[in-house]
Order: sequence, then C-alpha cells, then structure tokens
Amino acid sequence: MRSVLLVDDEIHAIEGVKAAVAWDKLGVSNVYTAFNIEQAKEIFNKEAIDILICDIEMPMGSGLMLLEWVKEHYAETESIFLTCHEDFYYAKKAMQLGSFDYLLKPVPIVELEEVIVKAIEKKIAETNKSTIGRYGQFWLQHQPLLVERFWMDILNRSIPSNEVAIRKSAEERNILFDSKMKFVPVLIVVKRWHKELSKRESKILEFALRNSAEQILLKLSEYGSLLNWSDGTLLAILSGDNFNESKSQELLQSCEQFIESCAEYFYCDLNCYIGHVSYAYELPSMADKLMESDRNNVAQDNLVIMLSKPSASSTGIYSPEFSVWLVLLREKAVDKLYDEVSHYLTIVSQYPSLDLKWLYQFQQDFLQLLYTYLNSKGIQARQLFSDEQSIEMSMYATRSIKDTKSWISYIILKATEYVSLVEQSDSVKDKVITYIKQNLDQTLTRETISKYVFLNPDYLDRLFKKTTGVSVTEFIVRERMRVAKELLGKTKLPIHEVALQVGYTNFSYFSRIFRKYTNQNPLEYRQKERKSDQVVVD
Repeated sequence: MRSVLLVDDEIHAIEGVKAAVAWDKLGVSNVYTAFNIEQAKEIFNKEAIDILICDIEMPMGSGLMLLEWVKEHYAETESIFLTCHEDFYYAKKAMQLGSFDYLLKPVPIVELEEVIVKAIEKKIAETNKSTIGRYGQFWLQHQPLLVERFWMDILNRSIPSNEVAIRKSAEERNILFDSKMKFVPVLIVVKRWHKELSKRESKILEFALRNSAEQILLKLSEYGSLLNWSDGTLLAILSGDNFNESKSQELLQSCEQFIESCAEYFYCDLNCYIGHVSYAYELPSMADKLMESDRNNVAQDNLVIMLSKPSASSTGIYSPEFSVWLVLLREKAVDKLYDEVSHYLTIVSQYPSLDLKWLYQFQQDFLQLLYTYLNSKGIQARQLFSDEQSIEMSMYATRSIKDTKSWISYIILKATEYVSLVEQSDSVKDKVITYIKQNLDQTLTRETISKYVFLNPDYLDRLFKKTTGVSVTEFIVRERMRVAKELLGKTKLPIHEVALQVGYTNFSYFSRIFRKYTNQNPLEYRQKERKSDQVVVD
C-alpha cells in the first residue's frame, strides 16, 4: 500500500481531492495533507511519502521550492504538480517526460487518478528492477547531492585527476567506488529558447528538461549521475563498462529521442555531445574536450555529435565580399545587404572546418567594415553600440551562425537608421539643444555632448554650426547667460546660487563671463532689472 501527501494553501481544494479520489482502489492507504511548505516538510520527516501532489503557487513558498527540497532529501518520491495557469500547457506536456506530471486546475478526478496510477506503477517497476548491479543500487539509494558533489569535485579538479586521489576521496565520503569503473560522458547544451521565458517558466522547464534527461538517458546506465554543469548545460555520466558498438548505437538513438522530445515540448534548440569511454581520472579532460566541441560547433543544432579529432584549419573558407557589402551599406540597402551576408554565412556553415575562431574573426572583420562606414559619417560606433542590448547581442554573436545572423541584422539596422537621423541635421540639432537645456547645471563640453549623439566632436560642431550659426560651445555659453539673466531678473536666488543653476561652480569665472556677454556684472544687472520693474509699475 502507498502513501500520498496533498499540499495546497486552499483548504477546500485539498478536501475536495481527498474526498473525490478512490484511494483504496488505487492502492493508497494513507493520505496526508499540508497547507504550506513547512507543514509538508514536517510530514516528510515523519512519514514515508510515495507520491507528492502539490500546488505550484502558494504564499509561503512555491511548489517548485518544495520539489527541490524533496529531490534532495527524498529522491524516490514521485511528484505531481497542480496549477490554474493555462498558459503553461506546454510545460504540462514537457513534464510528462520526467518523473512528475503537471495538471491544470480544476483537475478532472478521472485524469488525476490515471496519473496517480502511472506514478505508482513507475515506483513498482523501479522497486522490482533486477538489472541494477551493486554499484547502481547503491548510487540510486545514496544521497544524490553527496554523489553529485563528488563528481563536481572530480570535474573541477578539486580532487586531483589520478586514481589514488579519487579512490581516497570516495572512501572518505563513504561512496562505493572502484577505480576500474569506466564512464561515458554526455554533454547536453541548450543553444537557445524559441520564446522568452519568465523566471517561473524557466524554473519549470529546467526541472522538466532535467527529468526528461534522467528518464531517457540514465535508464541506459547501470550506474551514473546527471549534473547541472552550468546555465543551460547538463553533463550525464553514464556507466561505460562493456560499452560496445551496440550500446553506443543505443545511446546515440536515446540522445536523438531526447533532442526530438525537447524540440517538441520545450521549444528549444540543443545538442548532445558524446565523449569516449573514460576512467574517472580522465573525465575532467574529456569534459573539457566536450565543451570545446560545443564552442566550435557554430553551425549545427539539434544533433548528436560524437567526440572526434579536431577539425581541419578553417583557412580554406572563401573570403566574404566586404567591398561589395560596404557599397550596399553606403547605399543603405539594408535588406539586400542582409540577404548577401546571410547567404554567405549559410554557405559557410556547410564547411566541416568552420569553428569558433573563424566566426570570431568574421565578427571582427564585419565590425571593421561597419565602423569604417560610421566613421565616414562622423559617428562614434563604440558609443552607438554601448547600450545593454547591443553589448549582449555582440557577446552572443559567436555562439552560432544563427546568432551571428541575428546580430548582423540588428547592427545594420541600428547603424543605417542612425545615419539617416544624422543626415537630417535638424534632428541632431534639436537633440543637442534639448540635451543642453536639460543639463544646464551640469558640466557640459563639446565632447560630452558628442558622446550623447554618438558623433565625432569636430563633425558635430560642423553639423551644429551649419544649422544654428554658432558652435556647440558658444551655444552652451549663450544659453547659460540667457537663463542666468532670467533667474537674476525674476527670482530672489543669491547670485552664487544662480551661478550653480547654470553650471558654474566658480563664482568669479561666472561673473567674468556674464560681464563679457552683458557689459555688467550679475549684481548690476539685477539692480537694473529691478529698477525697470519699478518704473513699469509706477
């Protein structure tokens, strides 16, 4: 007989499920209830729970937080999530690939009973598993985090990469381990998601993707572990004893099945990289090679890639038509230019020698082309592309040909749009004047303003003088004097405060400049203005 724990902050929801489900027919003898995470943990620490049925949204902690704790302390418990958010329907399907399910409220009792039956059958199958050797049995029952920490210390080289050190560390941690054991590492890398995800969606899909990998890949292994290697990256370590051609083909097919499932349910592109059979002390260098293989894989997605020898030099790839592209850029033929670049990259992606180094060099060459064009227009490219989105897209551009194409499209459009704006000199003039008026009390120089409009200072001066008749520096001084006269004549602000309001911290310097433009010092100007006002009133 089995035991079930229901967790939901809605009392009526729990009571409804508890009363409606035919527990006896399902083989469930004990049904426990909790209304928050802390109550649930107390019950877990007292009772053996086979199945957890839990709401995701709760005020004192989410169901995902509870699941994370359960995975750490009671890994054999199967979990079923309930939620009222219909927009997570895709996640529901995704989680059916893992060790728990995902149901939408209100849950039809028949559907809930079917899911509970499946969870119970899964537990029975795992209990009766007879093919697991003594190592696999130990690792399944052992504290998951202890084993995971052991592997992470090996891979990060916190444990020296030699048989003696690894065996000694295993003994110290009471982990059953034989230095003759062999392993096959499989690196799983999510290249991109096809839609933007909220933090909650990301967390759900992380659980689902991991559980899917556990179900599809770890079932092939007598013993092994699945590690969160980094963001968007998992590393499966599978048993490699007696790993022959038949088992290699089975692993390849399972990885293909995993990729197909992820593409359908998780809306993501990912790759699986399968390493060579290795001893534990060889795994760190093998993991490095797998990561290098992923970095150099800039053209292929949703594939299983076997670790092979380094590819040939990429020098055989024919050079792009930068001179033609520059002409298209100058003509602002944005669509034509992007089509030409995209077509070139598509052809290049077929070269087996294509790697990260080549793609990085291509990015730098294209930047040089773009910077040459912008410089001819007096535009400071490093300023134009210093915003957060530009920096992020530039960082990710060399991850793959797809990302490079997205980056190219973005920077071509941004550059040509700004060039068009600059060529409308009145638009630039208006931006500069507005900026000066809004920042009159700040330090204003020709250089700071040119950075604001992403232009070379000399080019900005020529453009500004062409439309206003004065240089940027002269306009700043005139605008400061105009505002200073307004403040002196219409307010009672102390003169030193007026100076600060128009950007002068040195009172003497302010007075000299004011006299130069008005033939009066600030006090004389104020007194004259007040006398004028009195005459008008009289």
